[in-house]
Amino acid sequence: MKPIALGWDPNAKEMKEAVKKVLLETGYQVEEYGSEDPIYANVAFRVAEAVAAGKHERGILICGTGIGMSIAANKVMGAYAALVSDAYSAERAALSNDANIITLGAQTLGIEHAKALVKIWMQNYYKLGSRSEPKVNRIKEYDRERGDLRKK
Repeated sequence: MKPIALGWDPNAKEMKEAVKKVLLETGYQVEEYGSEDPIYANVAFRVAEAVAAGKHERGILICGTGIGMSIAANKVMGAYAALVSDAYSAERAALSNDANIITLGAQTLGIEHAKALVKIWMQNYYKLGSRSEPKVNRIKEYDRERGDLRKK
């Protein structure tokens, strides 16, 4: 299995350590992409590019709210980042949306809650043939169309 990409900004060091520990304890390898760079978008772009390129099957990004990381990661073609804040959204990010990245808010979630969300997301995978498939396919189709426009 490919290592999980883990990126964070300076606001999220403590939560990053807790998330990393739970991933390692459950048998995953982790490759870290965090930094002291206060521009969270730089970390989000690096993780999203690595996931989209297939270096990692999945990525986890952590900043103050998770919002900025999500917005930045979703600018990368092939990266599908979902901000998760509860068990249902963590599960559905995988099952319904085929999100290959989740984002967490270090200043909006408790550490134990964040660890639980990571476990839920990691235990769930998108299934072809689900009723969400046409919706997910349209998102990926649009992504490919945009990629073609960028080449012109």
